[in-house]
Amino acid sequence: MKEALEPTEMKRELGLLDATLIVAGSMIGSGIFIVAADITRNVGSAGWLIAVWLITGLMTLIAAVSYGELSAMFPKAGGQYVYLKEAYNPLIGFLYGWSFFAVIQTGTIAAVGVAFSKFTAYLIPGVSEDLVMFTVGSLTVSPAQILAIATIILLTYINTKGVKGGKMIQTTFTLTKLLSLFGLIVFGFIMLKPDVWDANWTNAWSMQKLNGDGSVQSYTIAAALGAVAAAMVGSIFSSDAWNNITFIAGEVKNPQRNIGLSLFLGTLIVTVIYVLANMVYVAVLPLTEIATAEKDRVAVAASSVIFGNAGTVIIALMIMVSTFGCNNGLILAGARVYHTMANDGLFFKKTAILNKHAVPEFGLWIQCVMASILCLSGKYGQLLDMISFVVVIFYVLTILGIYILRAKMPDAERPYKAFGYPFLPALYIIMGIAFCTLLILYKQEFVWVGLGIMLSGVPIYYLWRATESKTA
Repeated sequence: MKEALEPTEMKRELGLLDATLIVAGSMIGSGIFIVAADITRNVGSAGWLIAVWLITGLMTLIAAVSYGELSAMFPKAGGQYVYLKEAYNPLIGFLYGWSFFAVIQTGTIAAVGVAFSKFTAYLIPGVSEDLVMFTVGSLTVSPAQILAIATIILLTYINTKGVKGGKMIQTTFTLTKLLSLFGLIVFGFIMLKPDVWDANWTNAWSMQKLNGDGSVQSYTIAAALGAVAAAMVGSIFSSDAWNNITFIAGEVKNPQRNIGLSLFLGTLIVTVIYVLANMVYVAVLPLTEIATAEKDRVAVAASSVIFGNAGTVIIALMIMVSTFGCNNGLILAGARVYHTMANDGLFFKKTAILNKHAVPEFGLWIQCVMASILCLSGKYGQLLDMISFVVVIFYVLTILGIYILRAKMPDAERPYKAFGYPFLPALYIIMGIAFCTLLILYKQEFVWVGLGIMLSGVPIYYLWRATESKTA
């Protein structure tokens, strides 16, 4: 009798504002506060620092308005996994889902969780990543890692109790961090230092490598292209997860309209914030200080200039709010992909079952376990750098899928059609292929591990299919 009472469908409880805040909240984590240091080291000028964010923002916006067509065609849980499966075949969809579970989503959750802990340590030194809590063999565990895991467990538990609790956290924390970032931007421009601004914009388009000791190195044209690609790894990581709303399409009201609109609004808001935040960094900090900020914490250095001694506390609180809210959105959305894969016989069967609150509880907990393992390993940062290649490849394949589906399903209902089709989606495909090609040519360390993780899904896929056919 108990099983008969379990819900078989998710509840549509998310409106346009909720969906937009999930898009924005999932995008804004810790990246905007730290990656400007690495970007500046790679490109060495104010103009190119801003250009990297503009290029990434353009790519993200084009992808978002293109995904609107796919989300309107397939307004159900699973998002990108569903689009790839429908446009190509189940194997391609599974390879995305496997990469998503192995590192894309879980690694991002781990990275954002540890970022929360790192900035909590500004206020509570006892949870510092530099302390050792205990060791197990060669594994050293810090209080920061334990706190990160604790927050992941807490948010997972909250999300097992239904989408309303996760929605409330997402709305509250995303609005708070948006207002905080706008405050940082406004006060940053008020405190603009004309001498610093003028110096940073002198030779603004002269690309060079900034070393930690303050020295510079010139680039050949080929090396400069590689430097832009390497710099974009950070901005793409910071701008990723915008598509999380498509994973929970089964819980969005009027999904044919609201998902596409929320994708556009959310990515536009975040792109504007990211560009303006980096202009604030350039307005108050010399480029060398951006490039050499302690532990890459550029926002901390900028806040110290803007707010004085209170700056460290202000930015720590901002980042705690930002990362906590970001992880809620990631945790909420991720389990819906595994739920849809399980319904297709390509993931643990138990993940297909919804609990009494109409959420995939088992999927939430196995995601929690995987993210916690990555927290303990300490390898999530390197993996996320290396998965950037795979992330963009899947975006390219998904947008290419728009053209394929127009040919395969010409009569399918399309309540919304990709803006600027066929030109804007084609522009994204060209830009995405160029980014991946530059990484292959000049930054191969960002390619092979991510590609290996993705391709490891091939034998797993056939093993799963064989197991499924035996039990059918």
